[in-house]
Amino acid sequence: MDNLSDALKKLKITTTDSTADSLEGCLDCLLQALAQNKFMRNPCVDAGLIPPLVQLLNCKDQEVLLQTGRALGNICYDSHEGRNAVDHAGGAHIVVDHIRSLCSKTDPASEKLLTVFCGMLMNYSNENDTLQSQLINMGVIPTLVKLLGIHCQNAALTEMCLVAFGNLAELESSKEQFAYTNIAEELVKLFKKQIEHDKKEMIFEVLAPLAENDVIKLQLVEAGLVECLLEIVQKTVDSDKEDDIAELKTASDLMVLLLLGDESMQKLFEGGKGSVFQRVLSWIPSNSHQLQLAGALAIANFARNDGNCIHMVDNGIVQKLMDLLDRHVEDGNVTVQHAALSALRNLAIPVVNKAKMLSAGVAEAVLKFLRSEMPPVQFKLLGTLRMLIDAQAEAAEQLGKNVKLVERLVEWCEAKDHAGVMGESNRLLSALIRHSKSKDVIRTIVQSGGIKHLVTMATSEHVIMQNEALVALALIAALELVTAEKDLENAQLVQILHRLLSDDRSAPEIKYNSMVLICALIGSEPLQKEVQSMAFLEVVSKLRSHENKTVAQQASLTEQRLAVES
Repeated sequence: MDNLSDALKKLKITTTDSTADSLEGCLDCLLQALAQNKFMRNPCVDAGLIPPLVQLLNCKDQEVLLQTGRALGNICYDSHEGRNAVDHAGGAHIVVDHIRSLCSKTDPASEKLLTVFCGMLMNYSNENDTLQSQLINMGVIPTLVKLLGIHCQNAALTEMCLVAFGNLAELESSKEQFAYTNIAEELVKLFKKQIEHDKKEMIFEVLAPLAENDVIKLQLVEAGLVECLLEIVQKTVDSDKEDDIAELKTASDLMVLLLLGDESMQKLFEGGKGSVFQRVLSWIPSNSHQLQLAGALAIANFARNDGNCIHMVDNGIVQKLMDLLDRHVEDGNVTVQHAALSALRNLAIPVVNKAKMLSAGVAEAVLKFLRSEMPPVQFKLLGTLRMLIDAQAEAAEQLGKNVKLVERLVEWCEAKDHAGVMGESNRLLSALIRHSKSKDVIRTIVQSGGIKHLVTMATSEHVIMQNEALVALALIAALELVTAEKDLENAQLVQILHRLLSDDRSAPEIKYNSMVLICALIGSEPLQKEVQSMAFLEVVSKLRSHENKTVAQQASLTEQRLAVES
């Protein structure tokens, strides 16, 4: 401690009053003290050591610069106070300037100094968004990328650059700067040289956050990253070594991430003829759960436009996905189930695919997962069925008469802990009626207790769901009013319609469909009494002057109908 006190005193003397040798001695003493006791960092700050240390960064002696960089890096390590003090003394600016001026020098002494300065910046900004943003604004990213390109043979310096990139890449503002550099090219070039697992892992840790940016996704694809990833998959797929399993997961996950960008995805799809697309297809029948998962997710990502979806369905992808699902029915892997259902749901979006997928038996394959207790699987199952029956009357009727399905839907309509499952269940219940227009389907839903959920759905905060519910309820009233009468009354439908019509915030289509439904409900004596008791005429007559012509016309018709019945 006495040695440290002595060092502190000497360091407070300005650099002009000290020889390089005496400063080196002080710095050595300081570094030893810091190495032996991490609790020395804050006393260094409190003793006012940081400003004179930062001043030493202006020294011309390389050894002094080296020791000063180490000392500051050590003080910043995991120390909020240390970082703040270096920030206030302007240390980061000076270090960034040094890195810039030394960047192109490849002599061992300069590379050593660059390594220390990069390490210091890493400790300075680690897990601190404000200081990371500060470095980004100083323009450190292009400098570090240039550094990586020039010094890629220097393992220690390369490692420091990668850790610094890993620190900065999480920030959104950094990705925009990275996109203007040749980072993709440099990282892929570096990646190809790596043999050790740890080094590859370090590059992966930089690639993953960067690949979240669509511009960089495309740059990585063009730089040849996909070929590297496919090679890793091929080498590690049959291995049971821990490192290989980890690499397989990271490589296949990153592959899926690259496919989330529209341009990068389309480039790799190549009209369905691309070698990458074909390789990814071969993952689906694999025995590796990780590859099955990545393969199914990749198909879901390729299936983001109608052209790709139509091509894939015409080329037999549906059967591969159904075979995969079949392997995971009993005690299956939930993530694989979820991914395969996601892919089928996306493939079912284009109108021309629906009938083909239905005749291939997709609905039956999906229904096998009706017993699942996993909300993510339930959610995708519901979405897939809803996509499949859109404008497919026969399929909607068949599913709508399936008592087990309808009972499960009614059960899931009450899944308050899982809003997504609850919403999709309601939407599928409504879709079964809207697309089948079948009395049998309505009767099945009434008998299973589904009416109250459709009425509740009419009060949803989402206009699309409100509308779907009102159209389904209007069909119920038109086709099976007597059967549903009691349930509609118990669910207080009339009161809800009065509220929707009175509310100025209700969308025009909600007002229109509410009035259509009122006209249909008048055919039931108890419901007609409720309508008469609630002064609907007054609310409806106001809507005759509504700015939307369709609403205004329906208001006139509804007013006439109510007047006749009163």
